[in-house]
Amino acid sequence: MIPKHTAIIMDGNGRWAEQKGMPRIFGHQNGVTTVRKIIEAASKFNIKYLTLFTFSVENWDRPTSEVDTLMGLLVQTLKDEFEDLFKNNIKLNAIGDLDSLPNEVRKELYTIIESTKGNTGMTLTLALSYGGKQEIFKAVKEISEKVKNDIICLDNFDDSVINDHLYTSGLPDVDLLIRTSGEKRISNFLLWQIAYAELYFTDVYWPDFTEEDLEKAIVEYQNRERRFGKTSKFFV
Repeated sequence: MIPKHTAIIMDGNGRWAEQKGMPRIFGHQNGVTTVRKIIEAASKFNIKYLTLFTFSVENWDRPTSEVDTLMGLLVQTLKDEFEDLFKNNIKLNAIGDLDSLPNEVRKELYTIIESTKGNTGMTLTLALSYGGKQEIFKAVKEISEKVKNDIICLDNFDDSVINDHLYTSGLPDVDLLIRTSGEKRISNFLLWQIAYAELYFTDVYWPDFTEEDLEKAIVEYQNRERRFGKTSKFFV
């Protein structure tokens, strides 16, 4: 079975570049090339939803020069990839505190989201200025206000109410979470949505991550038994 929703923490661009004696931006530029290849591979493997951790809320604390370069690279990438996204029937989506993004980024992002909203192929979601804790806090705050104003009744409260107030409203929960570069942590990414996801960690830095590496992760996923908190079917 192919994971319906695959999410990737694309880690290791900076270290990859430093190992080659190059500036960190060189790693980010090569990381963009990998993004392009993995989007194509995911679509080929019939993954319906692909979510990429593109820029976290914590990333704003990086040196201003690096942040500015990353934002410029994001704008250029969106411009460069628009035609291919449309041609390949890919629907673009974005989650996170999008209002905190520079105007040029938001303009380009919203233009492509609007232009591809009718596409019926894979949904590609970019997590931008995103943090899982911040997402849950925002949802709780909004729900609390609605309960206070009798818009939401506690008698009818269940996890679907929370789902509806998350950035990812309308997306299915994550089936497979992949992290590159050898780090084995979640880093505040999709904390609610990965409750029952299978986690896959690889030592490969993101710029070196290939279609074959994605396939290995999928095969590993297929060889696992997903219990969702229940007893294994092999044991009484």
